[in-house]
Amino acid sequence: MLFISRARRLLHRPHRVLARLPRLSLAQQLVLLAVLPAALATLGAIVVLTRQHLDNVTELMRTSGQTVALQVATLAQTPMNQMDRRALQRTALAGTSQPHVQQVQIRTGDGEILANAETPDRHRGEGLRVLSPVMGEDGMRAGEVMVEISLDAVTEARKAVYFNVLLVLVASLAGVGLAGWWAARRISAPIRRLGEAVDRLGAGEDASVSVAGTSEVRRLQHGFNQAASALAESRRLLQSRIGDATAELARKNQQLELASQAKTRLLAAASHDLRQPLHALTLFSDGLANGESDPVRLTRIGHIRECVESLDRLFSELLNLSQLDAGVLQPQWSDFPLDRLFDEISRNFRPVAEQQGLRLVARKTDAWVRCDYVMLSRILNNLVSNSLRHTVEGGVLIGARRRGRGIRIDVWDTGVGIAPQHQERVFEEFFQVDPLRKQGATRGMGLGLSTVQRLAALLNTRVELNSVQHRGTCVRLLVRAAEPIAAIAGSGELAGMPPPLEAPASLEGVRVLVIDDERTILEGLQVVIGSWGAQVMAAQTRAEALAFADSWDEPPEVVLSDLLLQGGDNGLDVLAALERHPRGIGAGTARLLVTGETKPDRLREVAQAGIMVLYKPVSPRALRQAIATQLAALRVSA
Repeated sequence: MLFISRARRLLHRPHRVLARLPRLSLAQQLVLLAVLPAALATLGAIVVLTRQHLDNVTELMRTSGQTVALQVATLAQTPMNQMDRRALQRTALAGTSQPHVQQVQIRTGDGEILANAETPDRHRGEGLRVLSPVMGEDGMRAGEVMVEISLDAVTEARKAVYFNVLLVLVASLAGVGLAGWWAARRISAPIRRLGEAVDRLGAGEDASVSVAGTSEVRRLQHGFNQAASALAESRRLLQSRIGDATAELARKNQQLELASQAKTRLLAAASHDLRQPLHALTLFSDGLANGESDPVRLTRIGHIRECVESLDRLFSELLNLSQLDAGVLQPQWSDFPLDRLFDEISRNFRPVAEQQGLRLVARKTDAWVRCDYVMLSRILNNLVSNSLRHTVEGGVLIGARRRGRGIRIDVWDTGVGIAPQHQERVFEEFFQVDPLRKQGATRGMGLGLSTVQRLAALLNTRVELNSVQHRGTCVRLLVRAAEPIAAIAGSGELAGMPPPLEAPASLEGVRVLVIDDERTILEGLQVVIGSWGAQVMAAQTRAEALAFADSWDEPPEVVLSDLLLQGGDNGLDVLAALERHPRGIGAGTARLLVTGETKPDRLREVAQAGIMVLYKPVSPRALRQAIATQLAALRVSA
């Protein structure tokens, strides 16, 4: 009965049963669909048959009780007419001897009990009571007989029925379940194998299934095999195409790599070979101006210097690109006031702006930043130079604003602007929009903004550009803000910041050894450095430099050497040989390298040497400042 009640509760909650079906496998669902109706039908039949059987047993007991009651009533007629209580008691006792009878009472018509007999087990409770009238001699009802039949037989029959019902139910459910499971396995096995084949197919393996089962399943299996075969063929074709495309892409990448290496070698070779005469030209143009008073000649010398400066800018762009390719540039982080960098840019570019009839405004700011001073200076110098080159009227504005924990630096101009389709490409190497340039403006190589972008990446920031044609351009970059710090005692300078350019120091009487394999450069260096009052010794090779070491009374205070010399020799090896010479240079001699080399491996070699490097063409002012800085550093360390 407990199972029946649970089944009824499930039938009253069909939505819950249906909601759980998707969680079951196909075989389990098929078994459930087979067992559940069979179980319900069996339970229904058993309930009906059990009720009928128990009703029949009860009715049989009632009939037996009526028979006993009628017999007792017949026997009690005479004693009741005579009111013989003893005889009535014996009659009642005789009635209790009948099967299943547990009590017999003989009562008058008004309910008086004349005789009462009970079996010993009467205390277990009342049973089924049956009444039968006792007729008098006059044919009228004189009393009645009550017979109580024990229902123990009904209870035993009910227990036996329930036990048999449970056995039948379990047997039937087991049979139906096994049959359903067999049928479900037979139906679901091909589908399961089909699912496994689909998994293998999804994993990229070849898969097929044997055609077996019902007609519907066979049709499905046949269709799957056809689809799997077509998909495998498509996969093989696709893999073949991917392999061809990968090989073609590898070939293209190799070609691009070779082209990039060829470009780097070409730039390095062309840069080095052209920097040599340009460096000599720089030195000789400065030498021509020394002591010259003729206005016409000074004008011509000024034109020569302008051409030299234009070439210098072009080669500086190539050098920046080579240094970035070589990976020799690493940020040197320091905290410094941004206003000092703005002042330096203003000093450098204000004459250029005024010469072009433009305004250059660098707004004052009290912001401090944490950045690489030199890299940030190169970024802003490139941006301002680019803005001045492409601005016809108006000017350029440099400003800074706080943005959260950073400082945003803006460079605005009122130039010709950049078309929207070109704004992404202006950061590519050698790309130039080539707008209408004003008369007299110099043309770059399209490397300035590319260098800016790559330097910004080294500083963990990025450059943003907004431009409107014929209205101007704004370039922004965000740098980290810093707290103001006090100046370093005794120096008046801030850590990590280059000192401002000062008036050239006196080099009167300073002994300088110059090493370069180009005779014209040596002559130019002798003219320029000699005009500063220094004593110059010139050598083209390592042998000549060591010959000077054999004859000098004391080593020079400065050795200035080219990096690449004749016969594959280089300045680093020559400096090392002079250090090993018994009368060679020591810790008291300043060392400088000058080179026009732009090959990445050479630049890395120079960077690892720890010696100050100047890149050709070197202006006389920069050369003098470098020599003075090195001498001052040696005097401080001494």
